[in-house]
Amino acid sequence: MSKAKTTVVGRKKLCQAHAGDIVLPPIVVMAFGSGGCDADGNVREPTGEETSLHEELLRKELESHSYPQTEEGEITCRYTVRLSKEELAGTYISEQGLCDEEGDLIAYKTFLPKGKDADMEFIFDMDEIF
Repeated sequence: MSKAKTTVVGRKKLCQAHAGDIVLPPIVVMAFGSGGCDADGNVREPTGEETSLHEELLRKELESHSYPQTEEGEITCRYTVRLSKEELAGTYISEQGLCDEEGDLIAYKTFLPKGKDADMEFIFDMDEIF
C-alpha cells in the first residue's frame, strides 16, 4: 500500500503564501528513488519531515497536470511524468516526490518496489489533495 504526505516545507510555504508573505513557487519536478522500503521490504511511513528522497535516482520535469474530480469531491491536482524505455531501466522504484522550482521537496510518497524493464515506458501520476 502506498503512503504519501505533504512535507513540513510544503505546508510552511502554503501557510506563508496564504498569509501573503511569499508567492508559492510552482511544482515543476517529480523525483524517483529506490529507498521507499526498509531492509525487510516494508514500505516506509512518510513522516513529513523528509527534505529529500532516501535513495534518489532521477528528477524529471513534469509533463502535465490536471484537476480530476474524485468520488469524494476532493480538490486534487494530478501531476504526470512519463519515463522512457531507457530511463531507470533495470531499477526498482519505490519512492517519489514532487519538488518546486526552488528545489524543495513538497510531497513525498512511498510504495512497494516497481521493477522497470528496458522495453517498458512507465507513466507516473502523483496527486496533491487539498
